[in-house]
Amino acid sequence: MNDAAADAAVAAAQEAVRSLHARIQSLDDDGLDLIFREARTFNAWQDREVPDALLHTLFDITKMGSTSANGSPMRLVFVKSAEGKERLKPALSAGNLDKTMSAPVCAIIGHDVDFWKRMDFLFPHRDMTGPFKDNPANAETAAFRNGTLQGAYLIIAARALGLDCGPMSGFNQALVDETFFSGTTIKSNFLCNLGYGAPESVYQRLPRFAFDEVCSIV
Repeated sequence: MNDAAADAAVAAAQEAVRSLHARIQSLDDDGLDLIFREARTFNAWQDREVPDALLHTLFDITKMGSTSANGSPMRLVFVKSAEGKERLKPALSAGNLDKTMSAPVCAIIGHDVDFWKRMDFLFPHRDMTGPFKDNPANAETAAFRNGTLQGAYLIIAARALGLDCGPMSGFNQALVDETFFSGTTIKSNFLCNLGYGAPESVYQRLPRFAFDEVCSIV
């Protein structure tokens, strides 16, 4: 991209932001309730399919969330078929087994520790590989941090699209990596069941901290 084209792209981006903020200042209460305040973790599911097209839309929204230098290390496997669930089944803890087998989809959220090898595509205007290519520990830390961040975006995007979520940590990470990511540089982080939740599987809301207990303004 030449300088004129780059300047035009930046100007267009800035105008798009101005237009967005002129059009929408914040979500309304219904939107905030759907995504956060009234959203719940589900343990059982309605017998409703999640179409593949909706998973594509979910990813296309999720990928727009910010990551450091646009590194985008998250890698996803949407386990949807009976065969896929049977492959996942041995890695699940007992408490997560039934709800995952009955979920329309279980997303395996992973991160590629070699994400930096795609930085020429993701951050083309400057070489950002330096902090990572000779420092595997730094690359893994960045991949885990930003992949986790993208996993949170996935939950928010799913709720915004009308899906319910059941994120989980109870699984054999090494077995998931062997089963789904063998021969790659991808490592699993957490699982998230996706579908349309059954209200009878919801429990009472657990406590949350007050602002003054965990926050300060300095």
